Amino acid sequence: MTLHAPSKPRPVRQAKAGGERVARSEGFEWLARSGFAARGVIYVLVGILAFDLALGDGGQSASQQGALRTISHQPFGHVLLIVVAIGLAGYALWRFAHALLGHGKERSSDGFERVGALASGLTYAGLCAIAIKILLGSDSGGSANARKTTAGVFGWPLGAWLVAIVGAVFIGVGLYQGYRAFTKDFLKEAKTEQMSPRVKAWIKWSGVFGHLARMVVLSLVGAFLIKAAVEYDPSNAVGLDGALARVQHASYGPYLLGVVAAGLIAFGVYSLSNARYGRV
Repeated sequence: MTLHAPSKPRPVRQAKAGGERVARSEGFEWLARSGFAARGVIYVLVGILAFDLALGDGGQSASQQGALRTISHQPFGHVLLIVVAIGLAGYALWRFAHALLGHGKERSSDGFERVGALASGLTYAGLCAIAIKILLGSDSGGSANARKTTAGVFGWPLGAWLVAIVGAVFIGVGLYQGYRAFTKDFLKEAKTEQMSPRVKAWIKWSGVFGHLARMVVLSLVGAFLIKAAVEYDPSNAVGLDGALARVQHASYGPYLLGVVAAGLIAFGVYSLSNARYGRV
């Protein structure tokens, strides 16, 4: 007697086949690449805003939200912000496709990477939503929003534990960014065979510097979330802008913040290069 694994229901098979066709389509590839470009623009602007903060000339907050608001204030800012929002939506959809299917058009993801893809998709879907709110004139965000959200979670059962767990996740993601910087495994996600030696070296070092900068800021956000949970004080919770402000207030803060700002710009450059060379 031969045993057969139960087949998936026909609607599920059809949905998966449809997802496969979309993930491997040329249009979806261009949508994903526009997402890399949008992410790169945002990180370059965050780095510039962080430089302004280091020089004591902070205007917009040095965060993704601040970068989106900066775009909206430029000539034709609403048009530019619509383009960026479409790119962010494309990047989020591409990450969701990796989470659901385990691969895109040009690369595959293992179990851990699929979880990371889901988290990344949610993050950039949230940024897309913020861009839409700015377009509609109803934006609020940054560390003030982080404190408000943390205060709300404290009211849940085991709320402080949940905040601490989220903080630990941020630190874990930050450490993973450091791992990627030291091992340079991010190069596996790029078409290095199509690069000249000079371009490959530029992308390698911008990726290393950029991932290290992300390690610093994400770990700081996580550390302050854990501090908020331990002290049961939502005022300790910070977003990206608050984490950079804490760097500024440390010993040699403006110099340290300048280095981190340069790293965030480097990550933006690395992301922009993925719009051309990244495997999707």
